[in-house]
Amino acid sequence: MSAFSSTPKTLANSRRQGLILAALGAVGFSGKAIIVKLAYRYGVDAVTLIMYRMLFALPMFVLLAWWAGRGKPSLTWRDARTVLGLGFCGYYLSSFLDFAGLRYISASLERLILYLNPTLVLAFGAFLFRKPVTRAQILALAVSYCGVLCVFGREMSMQGTDVPLGATLVFGSAVSYAIYLSYSGEEVQRLGALRLTGLATTVACLICIAQFMLLRPISSMAVPAAVLWLSVLNATLCTFAPVVMVMMAVERIGASQTAQAGTIGPLSTILMAVILLGEPFTAWIAAGTVLVLAGIWLLTQSQPRSVAEVSP
Repeated sequence: MSAFSSTPKTLANSRRQGLILAALGAVGFSGKAIIVKLAYRYGVDAVTLIMYRMLFALPMFVLLAWWAGRGKPSLTWRDARTVLGLGFCGYYLSSFLDFAGLRYISASLERLILYLNPTLVLAFGAFLFRKPVTRAQILALAVSYCGVLCVFGREMSMQGTDVPLGATLVFGSAVSYAIYLSYSGEEVQRLGALRLTGLATTVACLICIAQFMLLRPISSMAVPAAVLWLSVLNATLCTFAPVVMVMMAVERIGASQTAQAGTIGPLSTILMAVILLGEPFTAWIAAGTVLVLAGIWLLTQSQPRSVAEVSP
């Protein structure tokens, strides 16, 4: 009797935990843009900043890859090649373009552009894998992109000619991560989500560190202490912790509900940008955010088994 009566309570607790984890993970990812904008105030460049982020994150992702791979078969050469490609595209290139773009646009616009990931995955599925696209999904895409254009147009009128460059770089980041999501499905089934994430992010960390060594003198590592502390926060609270929390949320409530709970991400970015960066909150930003979230919600409803696409 007690076993049967406890099942609904257990399921409810698991769902509650999943929703909390998904929301916290989305907020953590959103904080990355705020930290990057704060670090730029100290004159550091994107190559140095992303190196420090990945340098501090590297031990955690190596540990994650080891922990998730315990007792499992070793990587084949095919697995190794795939992990290298996914790490380069999904975590190195995506992160670098995002950091570079944040120099030119607001944190609010950056998060809205990155939140277009599910629409890009849908587009790649249609063009690369010939997956059918419904009218409801096309409507969802149109609504989302109208929202981004609202904020983009307003920012163009306020901040000038660098906005297109920044938006293009961040959109390139979203495209790069969407490619990773589109091609990672089979490897997730082979290795598991946590192991693949740990391995691919380890690859990205090493590439970012190597990039710094090739492009900058070793003396460039001398940065203000505030940049180091911001990088530690970025590596822990805005990189490693959100990845783990989102994966744990997917395990408890599934990808669809995790993605829906993640809609708090853009809202939290805007709130933190207003409070911590002094960015203005306008009717255009509000309207654009509502449209983007509405479009992603419509898209989620039209494909309930979609992956929880959250860009790091």
